Amino acid sequence: MDRWLWLQQGDAVTQGTATLLLALSVASWVVMACKGWLLARSRRQVPRCVAAFWQAPDLATARSQVAALDGGGLVLPLVDALQAPRASAQGGAPLAQQGAAPAQLTRGLRAALQRASVPLQWGQVLLASVGTLAPFVGLLGTVWGIHHALTLLADAQSIGIAQLAAPVGEALVMTAAGLAVAIPAVLGYNLLGRSASRIEAELEGFAHDLQAFFGDPAQPAP
Repeated sequence: MDRWLWLQQGDAVTQGTATLLLALSVASWVVMACKGWLLARSRRQVPRCVAAFWQAPDLATARSQVAALDGGGLVLPLVDALQAPRASAQGGAPLAQQGAAPAQLTRGLRAALQRASVPLQWGQVLLASVGTLAPFVGLLGTVWGIHHALTLLADAQSIGIAQLAAPVGEALVMTAAGLAVAIPAVLGYNLLGRSASRIEAELEGFAHDLQAFFGDPAQPAP
């Protein structure tokens, strides 16, 4: 219990930095757990959806099979982009419906990829922020803790190494706590970001195949 005495006797700055580090740690671990589950599910579902699409006999069957397998909703928007309106010559039609069919398909696939990237990139900013901010928060807590300890010892009759080492050493725990919060966040950012990039690359490849196959004017309309 004595090892936490410096925190109990600390002022608002010391306790505030400790609380902030705890909040950053909890937030980063929650994000890593949720996103790890999401990416693990997507790594299984995306290849299955793509394979089911190309093995279907027609577009309607392909869409129904993808919809049944795509629990994360990453592949189905790309398939739905194939239903973009054909070029319209009617007056007053929106600009999105006045372009050529390949241009409309390209626009729809690009919008679908952008929507798919939102859940894949979710939490990356928070993990990067925690990895950058936590060491500085811990250093602030250490510096302020040492300052607070020296202030309390200033009124003592005599100050020796024994009296000084204990509060200073305990205050250095804040630096270690900051690193303990930052290191998992940085590792999670790199590992999860790499996994998300692989899924995005697979979705982009599928979108490219759809554009090459259905965007050809010689091909019949889906």
